Amino acid sequence: MKKREDLLRYCGSLEQVAYVRPVVHQDGPASGLSCVQVKNDGLEYSLMEDKCLDPASITYRGMNLSFLSKPGLQGHTMYTAVGDQGCRSIMGGAMMTCGLEHIHGAVELDGSFYPSHGRMRATPASKVSMDARYVGEDYVLEVSGEMREAELFGENLVLRRRVTTVYGRNEIIFRDVIENQAFREEPLCFLYHCNFGYPFLTEDTQIWIPSLSCEPRDGEAAQGVHSWDHMEPPKDLAPEQVFLHTCACDREGNTFAAAVRPDLNLAVCLRWNLNQIPYLVQWKSPVSGDYALALEPTNASFQGRAGETQKLLPLAFHKNTLTFQILEGREALDSLKREQEGLLKMHL
Repeated sequence: MKKREDLLRYCGSLEQVAYVRPVVHQDGPASGLSCVQVKNDGLEYSLMEDKCLDPASITYRGMNLSFLSKPGLQGHTMYTAVGDQGCRSIMGGAMMTCGLEHIHGAVELDGSFYPSHGRMRATPASKVSMDARYVGEDYVLEVSGEMREAELFGENLVLRRRVTTVYGRNEIIFRDVIENQAFREEPLCFLYHCNFGYPFLTEDTQIWIPSLSCEPRDGEAAQGVHSWDHMEPPKDLAPEQVFLHTCACDREGNTFAAAVRPDLNLAVCLRWNLNQIPYLVQWKSPVSGDYALALEPTNASFQGRAGETQKLLPLAFHKNTLTFQILEGREALDSLKREQEGLLKMHL
């Protein structure tokens, strides 16, 4: 990576290599969808202002890494997260923020309805800001905003998100602060539904997790529990499989999960801390037409709100940091494999 002075000698406008740029879609179901496009050399992604500043897509050197479901890109007004329309508003994307009071399938509890994967994924951001500037020798590209999940006489949860990347570093960092602005204790469920798709995702994709245990969600998952660590070719009408992993970590609680293409010497690695986000859910969808993989750091079990979950006291905060890291080259993949083996050995 070139130093600031050297780079400016080559680039009168740094938008040749890196930028943040607002975009509004003008066609079809995505019409009106506001996004912020971010380019960091070969790494590019699009953050949806209308959907929690979640990334609609991530590409690297022109290759799509993420999953887009059949409904495709949508504005927030076409379908809501309510009732049986929930699945029609799930577009996948590179990440879908699930929560904040429920994270899994639609459920009714204590007279209240909680839509599939919660409401936060369909919540528009306010106070959106974007910037690209030098901080010392680092050219920092940053987008931030605020989302609120609230109800009259109900919850009042605020999610403040800051998304950062630095020119020359192949990573995207999501820093979230969740605040309970109500004067009552609230259940807190969150899940970062990080999705991978073709052409990065094929039967050549491996899943590297320092997994201490892998619990299948149901009978279909139990049949595939011994093959969670790789993808199969697409298969017509194949069932989805969901697993809950307990991950090994270092002494500070840091861990990772990665989708890896050894044949391309390429990997997408998610990094987080178990003290903030204690569990990992894995979703495998080998079915033709809905071919996808998701790695989902979360603080709740399969049951989400219906099970034992974290509580957030009145006026309290919870902070999460999740990093997408693109690793390229045989040396980088070998280092990641050694890291996986080292974390597992620490827990023997």
